[in-house]
Amino acid sequence: MATTNWDGAVSIARRFAGNYPLEGTYHEARFARQAPLMVERATALVSAETGLEAPGTPDIAVVSRVEWVENNIASFSELMAPVTDRLGETKSVGRNAAGRLMSAELGALLGFLSRRVLGQYELVLPTSDGGDGDTVMFVGANVLAIERRFEFRPAEFRFWVALHESTHRLQFQGVPWLRSYFLGLVEELVNASKPEPGRMSRLAEEVRQASSQGRPLVDEQGLFGLLATPDQREVIGKVQALMSLLEGHGHVVMDRIGERELVSQARMSRILASRRNDPRTAMFMRLVGLEMKMKQYEMGAKFIEGVERQAGWSALDAAWLRPSNLPTLAEIEDPVSWLYRVG
Repeated sequence: MATTNWDGAVSIARRFAGNYPLEGTYHEARFARQAPLMVERATALVSAETGLEAPGTPDIAVVSRVEWVENNIASFSELMAPVTDRLGETKSVGRNAAGRLMSAELGALLGFLSRRVLGQYELVLPTSDGGDGDTVMFVGANVLAIERRFEFRPAEFRFWVALHESTHRLQFQGVPWLRSYFLGLVEELVNASKPEPGRMSRLAEEVRQASSQGRPLVDEQGLFGLLATPDQREVIGKVQALMSLLEGHGHVVMDRIGERELVSQARMSRILASRRNDPRTAMFMRLVGLEMKMKQYEMGAKFIEGVERQAGWSALDAAWLRPSNLPTLAEIEDPVSWLYRVG
């Protein structure tokens, strides 16, 4: 029996998400009417740029912050079912405490992210009915808030976000094995979440070594990386390498198309880059392991540009052929070594 209080996680997330005055107004409704045409146009341009194709037409949703949280918690509940089932087999006191802790941590994290995320492509996550979604989602309040704060042209900014999410859709729809590979990594992480003999002693020694060597106690993998077993850390590295590739690829594609199609592309790109590096949120990002997420754009973009500089844009096609061709984290920082390995 699962013990995690998912409703409690939503309740906690709602407190962190806050409200935006234009959420639920006609401004958001107008955006919802515009979004399907923006995604359709973006998909055509991204397909021509990358050679990736996706069947059919995705669902388009402009959602509130809380709706975004609820959608993600529903997916997390599916992904985390093996962990919560194992918690249900433990003694009641420990089970309930672990369940409450998991709910609080997930709710706080998603609540914080719900104030920042602009869009999401959700095929990569399982739906609550066990199916596969094909939805390009925009968090309306955040898109409206950003374009008003920085005086972006709404039509250009919304289309620019659509380019990024459409690129992710073509990645996961156009590369047949990619979704199953990603979910396989997540399953490895979940299955490895089990008691580890001597864990506290290992952690104490690692903390001591980090302190003596002048390294940060919490690195780019965050608290999860600190608490992870060696096997989990290896899988985390594979996930981070994959996401660096996908985010970097998406970032380069959206910028290149944007340079041709959008007058305000350069300014939007510059401002959003500074927003990702906001020092006010840096410590939180490091603690929860999202600092790596922020760096994935930069690292991945440099990898994409490095491969293109050495061997041309078409050389990137090798990454989509099979899982073994995906770059490692070390190769993300050394594109030439990846090119040598994949020929």
